[in-house]
Amino acid sequence: MRAQSSATTAPSIAVATSEPERPGFGTLQAALGVVAFSLTFPATAWGLEGFGPWSLVAVRSVLAALIAGGALLALRVPLPARRHWAGLAVVGAGVVLGFPLLTTLALETSTTAHAAVVVGLLPLTTALFSALRVGTRPSRTFWIAALAGAAAVLAFTVQQSGGALSTADLYLFAALLVCAAGYTEGGRLARIMPGWQVIGWALVLCLPLTVPVAALALAHEPVHLTAHSVTGLLWVAAGSQFVGLVVWYRGMAAIGIPKASQLQLAQPLLTLVWSVLLLGEHLTVAAPLTAAAVLVCIAVTQRSRG
Repeated sequence: MRAQSSATTAPSIAVATSEPERPGFGTLQAALGVVAFSLTFPATAWGLEGFGPWSLVAVRSVLAALIAGGALLALRVPLPARRHWAGLAVVGAGVVLGFPLLTTLALETSTTAHAAVVVGLLPLTTALFSALRVGTRPSRTFWIAALAGAAAVLAFTVQQSGGALSTADLYLFAALLVCAAGYTEGGRLARIMPGWQVIGWALVLCLPLTVPVAALALAHEPVHLTAHSVTGLLWVAAGSQFVGLVVWYRGMAAIGIPKASQLQLAQPLLTLVWSVLLLGEHLTVAAPLTAAAVLVCIAVTQRSRG
């Protein structure tokens, strides 16, 4: 595969690789991404039953990179133009390395309900990053609904966890920042190249780091292969790290970063549902009330015009 010349092929790249989508279909794809992401924390909890945190994060990234690299090779996708590699590095640092590592470290001592506070604040943070990086200017109604939805989710998840602050919270808030940066840059790149290529190249770009880290981690952290740990690893590698991000970036490119990010307001509640079904955690009566408030906020943000 040879690199494309940015000086001579920029117009043709934009035409050939852009992915115009109907807004409704874009919303569906972004929603499917949210469903995939909502399983990440429960799957990570399963993975931690048999892997150390560094092993789990590094191996999931390597496996996802092998899937993505195989697809890129099979379809003979040319290397991205040189000007796009910096953006891909931001995507890799944010969603391939930073967010998985920080949240996995947090989940060693935190419940999935407590970790859901990250996703509760992620839509608002992503919209802020988008305004700074891409220049989007959502309407006042959009921001009011976004803030209300974020407040509802934050209040619910903090109440679920008892409101205690710990070292895990530092990991979670750091994960929030790096993931928002990766989402914003990935959404911008998905307007130039297909969304699956954005995350695919970001995963491949991280291989020189993730392969040696995986080897070292597996040599120093105990590994206990169980049905739960293997299933959790495979999901976070193929579902969360690749397939989920493919449809998510396509959705963001179609409907815009701010509106797509607001669909994630439903993610903490979905995560809590999976936590009950898969991990045996318990929900309070506040769950349906919060769900109703979040759905109203999502409806408002999707109808507002920036």
